[in-house]
Amino acid sequence: MVDVKGRIEIKNVRKQFANPDPTEDDIVALNNLSLTVTPGSFVSLIGPSGCGKSTLLRLIGGLDRANEGEISLDGEKITGPGSDRGFAFQGSNLFPWLNVRNNIAFGLKARGIHREKKEDVEEFIKLVGLEGFEKSFPHQLSGGMQQRASLARALVGHPKVLLLDEPLGALDAFTRMTLQDEILEIWKKHEMTMIMVTHDVDEAIYMSDKVVVMSARPSKVEAVIDIDLPRPRARAQDTFQEFRTKILGILNLGGNVSEVEYNI
Repeated sequence: MVDVKGRIEIKNVRKQFANPDPTEDDIVALNNLSLTVTPGSFVSLIGPSGCGKSTLLRLIGGLDRANEGEISLDGEKITGPGSDRGFAFQGSNLFPWLNVRNNIAFGLKARGIHREKKEDVEEFIKLVGLEGFEKSFPHQLSGGMQQRASLARALVGHPKVLLLDEPLGALDAFTRMTLQDEILEIWKKHEMTMIMVTHDVDEAIYMSDKVVVMSARPSKVEAVIDIDLPRPRARAQDTFQEFRTKILGILNLGGNVSEVEYNI
């Protein structure tokens, strides 16, 4: 029997929040949402702002609980955080009083396994290109380097699933594209499941096996698009643009131009 690792099953999940106005109904973020993420795949969640993408990621990470439905990892119901799921946020969330090495090692120390896993810390420092910066503190690093350290901290425990909540959203375009490739190299090397929230359609197409398009709140899965393009991908190729047009159309962001005028 094949050892399946990193399979996420989301079944009929509903998540609601109390409305700050007590006279109004609760805010329903997710309603009867179901989705299956196959092991080792790279999946992007995309949709309107506030539709519940990050909420869904937090539920998978065990950082919050659904009001209804069930989320499981490899057949085991998720009831809270666990070392089998790593989390990288938009901000690096590094501890400012710890240097790079100690930030990356923090989770291992908290679990009491740092002594036997010291080599893993050094491995991931090398993997994300931070050799020579092990003793640097977060304020001494660029935004891209901070994000590399955050990724290493999420990866060092060898999770089955890495959850990425707009990890590159605050970076400049060139750094962002470089880190996209680095994340993909890590994904290929470690064969883990990755689920990423992004607002960037091009990023979703460039990186993903599947793009899950979510509707406006209360959110459901509007479409699941298989990105069957060979890797590495060329952003300028016609088929890439066809996927872009398709996803923007589902999001009602395609726009229609009936006549073009040029004023010089």
